[in-house]
Amino acid sequence: MMLSFFDQFASPTLLGLPLIALAMTLPWILFPTPTPRWQDNRLLALQSWFINRFTQQLLLPMNLGGHKWATLFASLMLYLMTLNMLGLLPYTYTPTTQLSLNLGLAVPLWLATVLIGLRNSPTHALAHLLPEGTPTPLIPVLIIIETISLFIRPLALGVRLTANLTAGHLLMQLIATAAFVLLPMMPTVAILTGIVLFLLTLLEVAVAMIQAYVFVLLLSLYLQENV
Repeated sequence: MMLSFFDQFASPTLLGLPLIALAMTLPWILFPTPTPRWQDNRLLALQSWFINRFTQQLLLPMNLGGHKWATLFASLMLYLMTLNMLGLLPYTYTPTTQLSLNLGLAVPLWLATVLIGLRNSPTHALAHLLPEGTPTPLIPVLIIIETISLFIRPLALGVRLTANLTAGHLLMQLIATAAFVLLPMMPTVAILTGIVLFLLTLLEVAVAMIQAYVFVLLLSLYLQENV
């Protein structure tokens, strides 16, 4: 029984072909495309307002060099948010519960921020490894610690997104199973459990959006250190 709880995280297949590629391309099909009309519909206006507000808040503390990443960050934010939200629907698959996918997004983007810092200002980028005023005996230890913390950043990005979504999906399935089992024996308790499940679903919708925002926000902070 316990193994079946993790079946929802297995990549679905059709005729022996994994459908994870279809699940990853589906969000781009759902986005409304801009029209040449002078006045857009309400959905396009809401999407444009959301993107503008998000990029404004995200790029506010950055200098002009970091503004070049606005399109990438906005696209990644919408992409992750849509993947997380679609995974809450019944009989769907959430690609962002796979650590390999999240690391595949986190590592190249983190590495790009580090390489930009080393190319533009190598002295400033390397200065993060050794705080100013460090005692001489602690210099080798602090350099090792700061280097390890630097390389842990992409791992933390991927693990944070994977762990939060996986825990939420497992908790929802456990509570739904409990409500289904308790319904014939204790209907009142089952109804209360169903209410808890509904509230948890609302919480998971918020978590799906917040985790996508946190993923992009941390990338912007890494970029801000290097530009």
